[in-house]
Amino acid sequence: MPQLLLELFSEEIPARMQQGAARDLERMAAERLKAAGLNYEALTTYAGPRRLTLVIDGLPAATPDREEELKGPKTSAPEQALEGFLRKTGLTRDDLVERDGVLFAVISQKGRATADLIPEMVDQIVRNFPWPKSMRWGSGTLRWVRPLKRIVTLFDGAVVTFDIDGIASGDTTEGHRFLGSGKPFTVKDFADYRQKLEREHVLLDVADRKLRILEAAQKVCSDKGLALVDDDGLLDEVAGLAEWPTPILGDMDPQFLDLPPEVVRLSMKVHQKYFAVRDPARHGLAPHFVVVANVEASDSGRALAAGNSRVLSARLNDARFFWDEDLKVGFDAWLDKLKGVTFHAKLGTLAERVDRIAALAREIAPLVGADPDQAEQAARLAKADLASGMVGEFPELQGVMGGYYARAAGQPDAIADAVRDHYKPQGPADTVPTAPLTVAVALADKLDTLVGFFAIDEKPTGSKDPYALRRAALGVIRLALQSGIRENLLRPLSRQRARVIASKLPLNTERLDAETFAEIKKLGVEHALETGPLMAEAVDAINKLLRDTWALGKGYAPAEQDHELLAFFADRLKVLLRDQGQRHDLVDAVFALGDDDLVRIVRRVEALAAFLATDDGANLLAGYRRASNILRAEEKKGPLPTGMVETGLPNQPAEETALAFAAAAAATAVDAALDAEDFAAAMRALAGLRAPVDAFFEAVLVNSDVPSERDNRLRLLGQVRDVMGRVADFGQIAG
Repeated sequence: MPQLLLELFSEEIPARMQQGAARDLERMAAERLKAAGLNYEALTTYAGPRRLTLVIDGLPAATPDREEELKGPKTSAPEQALEGFLRKTGLTRDDLVERDGVLFAVISQKGRATADLIPEMVDQIVRNFPWPKSMRWGSGTLRWVRPLKRIVTLFDGAVVTFDIDGIASGDTTEGHRFLGSGKPFTVKDFADYRQKLEREHVLLDVADRKLRILEAAQKVCSDKGLALVDDDGLLDEVAGLAEWPTPILGDMDPQFLDLPPEVVRLSMKVHQKYFAVRDPARHGLAPHFVVVANVEASDSGRALAAGNSRVLSARLNDARFFWDEDLKVGFDAWLDKLKGVTFHAKLGTLAERVDRIAALAREIAPLVGADPDQAEQAARLAKADLASGMVGEFPELQGVMGGYYARAAGQPDAIADAVRDHYKPQGPADTVPTAPLTVAVALADKLDTLVGFFAIDEKPTGSKDPYALRRAALGVIRLALQSGIRENLLRPLSRQRARVIASKLPLNTERLDAETFAEIKKLGVEHALETGPLMAEAVDAINKLLRDTWALGKGYAPAEQDHELLAFFADRLKVLLRDQGQRHDLVDAVFALGDDDLVRIVRRVEALAAFLATDDGANLLAGYRRASNILRAEEKKGPLPTGMVETGLPNQPAEETALAFAAAAAATAVDAALDAEDFAAAMRALAGLRAPVDAFFEAVLVNSDVPSERDNRLRLLGQVRDVMGRVADFGQIAG
């Protein structure tokens, strides 16, 4: 079947836009083909520094004939309605078909040659292409990412003739800007096109360019006994910068190796697009780099390498300046500077945020086996590097540089490591810290972010999450699971919410009762107790808030925001467990019990999933639903009977008695298993109910005509539902 080849040849396309452009081209072409009624066998797109290419195999020569039936007005409708329908369809009254008192129009449309549709399709794609940034050039009106030079359009080996803003379609393209012949050449189809491009030193497929870069870079390194430092992000970028990538090994001044390796690598990557090189013998960076050129130099790249080395030295000299200056300034000056940096208009300055994190880190430290004093100290230093010169130049190094500066200032290694790693984990693929001190600070940082933004009602909505709260919640969950934290989350959450509000409100101490004043001091926000006017409603609100905080320890319900935040954690846990192959409805069923021990929740979900995968689990779930449906129906009629289930009644079926004894035994076994957190044993205890439940529903009529029998059987079903509900809310489990 015919093939369509489309190439849009332009000046250099920014590397960061190329893969998105390839996806957009694929989507737009597929949408327009579908709208035209054209099927195809395969659609492939390619993106490179100077061209976007579309190849569609298996297109038909023409669109199929179409016949569409449109429903019109009733035969009794006013004349104006009929006239409007005729104008819409372009038919006459005699062309309409009457059926059941309604008029129908049958629109027949002959198929069109595919070659006639291609110019319209390409014109729409080009004029509506969603480049992040585009430009006009010359006197034309067309917008493209860079000036569009040529359009190759071949269908079944023949040129499809049209033009867009004066750019005529054809079968002619160009090769490499420097290594090619310099002469345009014609192509016949995709195979010919790709072959001739390679002859002209152009690799069309980004996968081929990446493979060439990797293999050649690894070879130039191994020839010198060195190893390439892998960087997938940089590889993606440089593969979009060169049509015929040629890696060259260059040398750098060894004196720069006394800088932190992250600084050296980032200077290479961000400013120069170089790969770093390591020395396997030294287990550190080597005084070399790999630059990817777009030419094959006659001197094996020596001149190119020397020039790039000089540029890199200038960049690294800048980095050394920031490093040296930062070491002179130190933490005290940076922490003082944070007082003038706003974190968020409603959440105060970075200095106020540091105070809150430090207080929370001290509170969390005993829960994870860390020293409270060290946790508070690490938390106070964690954000200081945001005011440093190096992080101002390379924001990606926040935390990392703080760790280096803390070590240089004589802080213990544990504190320096906590400062370095407190942002982790930053994504699902990031490593999770395990050092107790780091876990305490990382949890405090993320919990403060979550509590703060929930307190000011800046929650994620839909796909929008400007403050990365979903990532922070997932980080808390992964830290808690990795560290095995078994503490109830509600108390630290509520106390931190109190800190957020108390640190933001200037409270008039004369209007605070002594108990509340003492509690605020415990929260570590004494600096917020400045005298000043404050409306009575605000004072009452903060008093109530803080009393709610203490009430947690006395068994009272937490504030509404804590429930919202726990529900948010539940949603994130569902995502995490779903990624691990678990069902989200099982997470709902376990969370419905009100537990917020993440470790226990995960273990319970795993045990529940294993149980439901068995025949006993699936059948017992069906029995649970049947019992619940009966009980719900009876609840609509009035209150359910209460009291103990009776056995040994006159004419009581053996199946009823057996289920009563089985439910009582299961309740005892389930309670013991749950106390021991042996969830597999709890599931085995429930499995013992499967046969008695099945037999009960097989032989016993629940809605007996005898009221006492009916009430006893309803109590029995309620007992079964209650026993199962201690393990999970089975009503939330799907199918």
